Amino acid sequence: MKKTNKLIHETSPYLQQHAYNPVDWHPWGEEALAKAKAEDKPILVSIGYSTCHWCHVMERESFENEAVADFMNEHFINIKVDREERPDVDAIYMEAVQLVQNGQGGWPLNCFLLPDGRPFFGGTYFPPQPAYQRASWIQVLQNLSKAYKERREDVEAQASQIVGYIQKAQTQFSNKIDIPKGEQVFDRKFVKDVFQRLAQNFDEENGGFGSAPKFPGTMPLQFCLNYYLAEGEKKALEQVLLSLDKMSNGGIYDHLGGGFARYTVDAAWLVPHFEKMLYDNALLVGLLAETYKLTTSPLYKQRIEETLTWVEREMSSEEGGFFAALDADSEGVEGKFYVWDKAEIDAVLGEDSKLFCAFYDVSEEGNWEEKNILNIPTDKTDFLKAHAINDTDFDLFLKNCRNKLLAARASRVRPGLDDKILLDWNMMMVTAYCKAYQALRIEQYKERALKALNFALRAFQIEEDSLHLYHSYKDGKAKHHAFLDDYAFLIEALIEMHLITQEIHYINLAKEYLDFVNNEFLDHQQHLYFFTSAKQQDIILHKKITYDGATPSGNATMLHNLQRLGVLLDATAYREQAVKMALMIKEQIREYPSSFGQWANALFLEVYPLKTVAVMGTKYAATIQDLLAKSFLNTFISTEATKAVRGLTIPKVTGETSIVVCKDYTCSLPVDTVDAALELLSE
Repeated sequence: MKKTNKLIHETSPYLQQHAYNPVDWHPWGEEALAKAKAEDKPILVSIGYSTCHWCHVMERESFENEAVADFMNEHFINIKVDREERPDVDAIYMEAVQLVQNGQGGWPLNCFLLPDGRPFFGGTYFPPQPAYQRASWIQVLQNLSKAYKERREDVEAQASQIVGYIQKAQTQFSNKIDIPKGEQVFDRKFVKDVFQRLAQNFDEENGGFGSAPKFPGTMPLQFCLNYYLAEGEKKALEQVLLSLDKMSNGGIYDHLGGGFARYTVDAAWLVPHFEKMLYDNALLVGLLAETYKLTTSPLYKQRIEETLTWVEREMSSEEGGFFAALDADSEGVEGKFYVWDKAEIDAVLGEDSKLFCAFYDVSEEGNWEEKNILNIPTDKTDFLKAHAINDTDFDLFLKNCRNKLLAARASRVRPGLDDKILLDWNMMMVTAYCKAYQALRIEQYKERALKALNFALRAFQIEEDSLHLYHSYKDGKAKHHAFLDDYAFLIEALIEMHLITQEIHYINLAKEYLDFVNNEFLDHQQHLYFFTSAKQQDIILHKKITYDGATPSGNATMLHNLQRLGVLLDATAYREQAVKMALMIKEQIREYPSSFGQWANALFLEVYPLKTVAVMGTKYAATIQDLLAKSFLNTFISTEATKAVRGLTIPKVTGETSIVVCKDYTCSLPVDTVDAALELLSE
């Protein structure tokens, strides 16, 4: 029987992958930290995630090597961390490595610590032999072990300096903010400045922002959509549509199975890094749904439906949660599951292959490493005209072909599935389902969102009648105290759930959790939230994370929550807190809107006040659905019940439908049609 290490008892798929390494890996925790102190050994903390390609490479090259493992076991206490389970640990040591490596970071992340947890050196991937202008892994181990034993004072000084820099970064924000009396803190010019800064980085040929590698950039694109709705700026909308069209037709999208890959290595969206993350797809479904409301594009509708079909088929647990990710690799080869030889397609489709291959850019020579990545390089309308084909017939033809190829692909060795369930990513997907329901009115989307939300509120609860939650869940077991992002995305999902169900229970629960987060996470001096609560005692410091990375930051999401609940519940304290938060990051938003995209979107709720629409009468439910399917900026549609909570005086009405539009605590006279309400909203 193959020897195992202490990771064998962990539930994380990433940690389980390393459970049979000859390295004596420990999970992050008190036992490993105490062992380092008792034996006076430096700690190696190696951080990655289950779908990380270079993590797999380094494991094969170094961590499965008996001689390398023997050296690691003799001279270090070795800890493996799943960054998705412990993003707090990852954030601290990622910053340390970036300080050591002049801003360079990534995964695998290998950081060396003193027994007290202070970092003194780190890097990312190290090869088995010196290469790529990097020392070999064994050279790094030997040099650091020798330095720890022979130059301990230097190592201690380096650790103190690194920790000092990290702590100093925590105080970069001013403790004093001035709110101008009687003036609007943010104005239209500020929003315009942000848009112009974003526009400097538009890729006007391929969509998106910048050059390769190309990430979806959903938050800056949402800003552009909002800017169009606010100011009618056509360039903003054109960039959103170009980007979504190119991504929807490109290789970043899985044209057979649905769902988007994390990014492409080229600027034209052709060659993806083939891993699929739950959060990317949640954000893209949300943006597609918001844009569909404005355009009713059949392409966007199709991509929403196909992506959520993939989520249901491949990323859903029986209990109701959503799995974290699909690996890029299968059989040790990146993308092998997804790419095709033309001969394979010919064999499956027969005489239909020629037309299918022409549309999806399939050739004998291939479009990537002698293989074919399905993508649509030609405008569909032009293709139909060139081949004299009827649109409806062609859609049915393509669907039948795709289904045959999907069935054939199912016999291949599948990429690894990371089947842990993370609270924050799950709540992002709940929000995506809610937005898809609003746009497409597909009842099963509401039902699926409810199922996932109810599962999370039950499965992640630490104890009954407590608001404290866990972060990660797998095999019936939840663990790790929840982080800021978990609560922030939960509050957002509760607000969205209220929108589609009109049940006041969800708004009340959102308020309970918002107050809880203010008590547990808020730094009242700097008006920003810590990523961890005081309950997280096994880390050297508590960080505030403000920039928006692959997902919106918890701080920016809490800002949105404060803004919306502040208006809905007439909670002045929430609105004032929101303004203070926005002011703390004001200059970062202006200078770096791509990295503060969710913060930038919050500006619209400061400059263009939220409107609330009260819907009453016997046909209120159908009327609300009609209104939710339209595209508005900063509009919250609800029933009379929610308005009663806010204390607004709603004019008395009679009849099947009555709609009242309220803005700045002033309500219009009631109207009885959706079209009339749309006129009021457009004023």
